[in-house]
Amino acid sequence: MATLTLYDTHTAHHDHAEHGDHGHHKETFLTKYVFSQDHKMIAKQFLITGIFMGVVAMTLSILFRIQLAYPDESFPLLEMLLGKFAPEGRLDPNFYLSLVTIHGTIMVFFVLTAGLSGTFSNLLIPLQLGARDMASPFMNMLSYWFFATASVIMLATFFIETGPASSGWTIYPPLSALPKAMPGSGLGMTMWLISMVLFVASSLMGGINYVSTVLNMRTKGMDLWKMPLTIWAFFLTAIVGILSFPVLVAAVVLLIFDRSFGTSFYLSDIYIAGQALPNEGGSPVLWQHLFWFLGHPEVYIVLMPALGITSEVIATNARKPIFGYHAMVYSLIGITVLSFIVWGHHMFVTGMNPFLGGVFMITTLIIAVPSAVKTFNYLATLWRGNIRFTPAMLFAIGLVSFFISGGLTGIFLGNAALDINLHDTYFVVAHFHLVMGSAAIFGMLSGIYHWFPKMFGKMMDAKLGYLHFWLTFISAYLVFFPMHFMGLDGVPRRYYAFTEFESMSEWLSVNKFITWSAILGAVAQVAFLYNFVYSIFWGKKTVQNPWESTTLEWTTPVEHLHGNWPGEIPTVYRWPYDYSKPGSDVDFISQITPLSETMSSNLPHDFEGNEESERIQLDWEKQNNKELVK
Repeated sequence: MATLTLYDTHTAHHDHAEHGDHGHHKETFLTKYVFSQDHKMIAKQFLITGIFMGVVAMTLSILFRIQLAYPDESFPLLEMLLGKFAPEGRLDPNFYLSLVTIHGTIMVFFVLTAGLSGTFSNLLIPLQLGARDMASPFMNMLSYWFFATASVIMLATFFIETGPASSGWTIYPPLSALPKAMPGSGLGMTMWLISMVLFVASSLMGGINYVSTVLNMRTKGMDLWKMPLTIWAFFLTAIVGILSFPVLVAAVVLLIFDRSFGTSFYLSDIYIAGQALPNEGGSPVLWQHLFWFLGHPEVYIVLMPALGITSEVIATNARKPIFGYHAMVYSLIGITVLSFIVWGHHMFVTGMNPFLGGVFMITTLIIAVPSAVKTFNYLATLWRGNIRFTPAMLFAIGLVSFFISGGLTGIFLGNAALDINLHDTYFVVAHFHLVMGSAAIFGMLSGIYHWFPKMFGKMMDAKLGYLHFWLTFISAYLVFFPMHFMGLDGVPRRYYAFTEFESMSEWLSVNKFITWSAILGAVAQVAFLYNFVYSIFWGKKTVQNPWESTTLEWTTPVEHLHGNWPGEIPTVYRWPYDYSKPGSDVDFISQITPLSETMSSNLPHDFEGNEESERIQLDWEKQNNKELVK
C-alpha cells in the first residue's frame, strides 16, 4: 500500500521551469496545427480523423445493407459511383465482401481504438494528472502521423484495380494468404497488412507514452487512489495494447512470408482450379490463435476507455460520488488480466480439445463478473442522484443500456455447447455490435459532448445533442436487436444475398427494416456533424468549468497554452468525486481545495456512516497531514 500513496514531487517543481514558457514561443501554422507536439492539439487531430473514418465506415455499411435489403434490384446510382464494382447497378459479390472487411477494420481499429484512446488519453491524461504534457511529446506526434498514414493507405485500397482486402476484418487464411484466391486477396490485402503494421506502431508509441506519463508525471498529491477512473481506464488500456498488439505484428509477418516467400505457416493441402499447391504442414487455426490473442483484448482496448469516460460523466451529472470507487478500479484490473485468457471462445468450432474449450468457457464467464460490478456501480451512482440530463449524460446512460443488453447475449456465446449453433450467425453480429460497437461509440460521443468545451472553448448545442441521442439510440436497437432472432434461426453472416435459400428468404422483410433503421441512424449523425463543426467556429463560448466538475482539467484556462497551467501546477488534496459533500456549502469540491477549507471533507466517502468514523477521520487527517508536510 505504501507504493500506492507515493506521488511525483519532481514533476511539480521541474515541469514549470522546463515548460512554463511554452506559451510565449512563436509557433507557425505547421508547428501549431499540423506537426504539433501539444497533447491537446494531437487529441483534436485523432478525434477529427477518427470522425472522418467513422463517416467512411458508416457509408460502407449503408452500401452493403442496401444490397442485403434489395438483392435483386438494380440501382444505377451505384454503378455511377462505384463503376466496375457495381455492374448494372448491383454490388459485385467480391466487392460486397470488401465492404464488410473494410467497414469492420475501420470501426474496430481506426474509430473505436484510435478515436477513443488516441483522443481522450491524449487530452485527459496530462490534464487530469497535473502534467505539462506527455512524457514524450515528439513520440506523441509520431503516434498520430503513423495513424494518419495507416488511414490513408487503408482508404487508398478503394482506388486500386483489384479493390480492397476481402476476407472479413479478421483476415482469415487461406483467402488472406493466397494472392490469387480472389481479387481482394491481391494488392488490396498487401496494403491492408502494411496499414495495420503502421497502425500497431502508432498504438505502441501512444501506449508507452500513456503508461510513462501516468507513472512518472503526476502532480504533487496525486497518488494512484486520487486518480479519476478515466485515467485508470486509459492506463490499463495502454498496458493491454502494449502486451497484445505485437502479437498481431508477428502474425502479419508470418502471413507476408506465406504470401510472398512460399512458406506454409497457415497453408496446407490447398487446391486452386483443381491444381494442388505445394504448401503443406501449415494450419489456418494458427492464425486464429495469434489473431484472437490480440482480438479479444482488443474488445477491452475499445471498451475500457468508454467505461472510464462513462464513470466520469455519470458521477458529474448525477452530482454524486461514484459508487464503489475501489471496486471499479479492481474490476478494471480484473478485466485487464482476464482479457488475455479468453481468446479461445472465438474458436470453439475449430475442433479444439473439449477440455481446453471448457477452460476458455469458464474464463469467459468469469470475466462477466467485473463487468457486472461496473454495471451495478453505474446504476447505484444514478440511484437517487440529482441527475442533469445533458447530452453527455444521455449517451453515458445509453452505454450502460447497451453494455447490459449486449453483455447478456455474451453469456450464450461464451457457452461452448450453445456457440456451436450460434457461431458465425447474425446472433454474433448482434452481440458485438451492441456490447462493443454501440456501447463504445456511445462512450466516445459522451466524451465528445462532455469535453468539447475543454477541447475547443465552445459549447455544443444541447437541443441538437438530444435529437442526436434519441435518433441514434432508437436506430441502434432497431438495427441490431432483430439480428438476434435471425441468428437463432441459423441465418449466417457475410452472405451476399438472402434469396438463394428458402429458409433465409423469409428474413428479407426484416433485412429491409434493418436497412431503413440503419439509414435513420446515419441521418442522425448528420445532426451531430453539423453541431460539431458549427460549434467549433460559431458556438457559444464556454466558461472555465461549465459542468461544475471536481477534476483538474477544469482548473486550466479556457484559452489553451502549451504547458496547461500558467505558473505552478496545482497540488491535489482529495479524491476526484467530492460531489454533494455533507457540510459543504457547494455541491462539488475541486481536487485542489485544501482539506482544511471544508467542514466534513476530510473524511473519505468510503468511511462516512461508519460507527468508527470519528477515529478513522482522525487517523486519516494525521496521515494526510504527514503527506502534505512531505
